[in-house]
Amino acid sequence: MDDVAIGAMIEAALTARRHAHAPYSRFAVGAAMRCERGLLHAGCNVENAAYPEGLCAEAGAIAALIMAGSRRITAVVVAAGGSGPCTPCGGCRQKIREFADPGTPIHMVDPNGQVLLASSLAELLPRSFGPDSLG
Repeated sequence: MDDVAIGAMIEAALTARRHAHAPYSRFAVGAAMRCERGLLHAGCNVENAAYPEGLCAEAGAIAALIMAGSRRITAVVVAAGGSGPCTPCGGCRQKIREFADPGTPIHMVDPNGQVLLASSLAELLPRSFGPDSLG
């Protein structure tokens, strides 16, 4: 992915992060996903007083991507705070796998847009179970 494309995705993830609703953890996360049509779709985490009912940023971005009529994720950026890269949780890795190939690039960035880790879905979810596993 070229620098212009990753830069636009980072900016979209950072913008989404600024809209996060994280009053309990104070850990705001934004995610941006590029679809097969080259469009960007973003989401932010939305916490809930009933903790398990919160929504991860990646899930929100996937919902936006699907709502826009797309069905393939071609790249992902996750923006969060903290001392290290914030990788998608296990559930979100599986959600991403539903719509992405194992080689799909996933970049984790800090609040300044600095890439902390560039990986792939296969590295984050090895030997994954996906739609093709069903025959």
